Amino acid sequence: MIGKLKGKLVEVDKNVGLIETSGGVFYQAFLPFSLLSRIQHLSSIEIYTYLQVRDDALVLFGFETKQQHDFFLLLLTVSGVGPKTAFTVISALKTEEIVRAVTSNEVDALTKVPGLGRKTAMKIILELSSKFKSEFDMKNMVLSDDDQTAVSALVSLGYKSYDAKKIISKFPKNLTVEEKIKEALKVNNKN
Repeated sequence: MIGKLKGKLVEVDKNVGLIETSGGVFYQAFLPFSLLSRIQHLSSIEIYTYLQVRDDALVLFGFETKQQHDFFLLLLTVSGVGPKTAFTVISALKTEEIVRAVTSNEVDALTKVPGLGRKTAMKIILELSSKFKSEFDMKNMVLSDDDQTAVSALVSLGYKSYDAKKIISKFPKNLTVEEKIKEALKVNNKN
């Protein structure tokens, strides 16, 4: 198992880097865009790695921090999430953003990840919420059309999507869209 690599980044093609070690061995690894955007060509790098063994290839994924690596392994515990999907999530979002999305049932934050559908995002939240000791709440994830309209109105008034959903989900379902918006504005004025 290759746990960590230290060497010089000699080539980059999209998000795949070629790393030359001091022993003259070249490793090809997927690297997060957050790392690639900060380092320059021919820079020395040290990355944590995960080696995926497939029938047709050995695929190496690189991570900037131990936290990123550990969170990648945590995502792999979710059924239906493979290394490529987990790496895409890690590359697109900071670990704090993922934790916040999971603990607050924020599906929309995860669906911003390229190629990650709503179903998989919901599965990630469902399966990881127990690991973060948060409570999975389906009603906060699926809003009615009226609730979606109210949330959109609040977002256009400057609310963050998560905050708007949190507020709207607490109101009785029998309120009209206008009443929900008015109540949300009252809640905000009290804070």
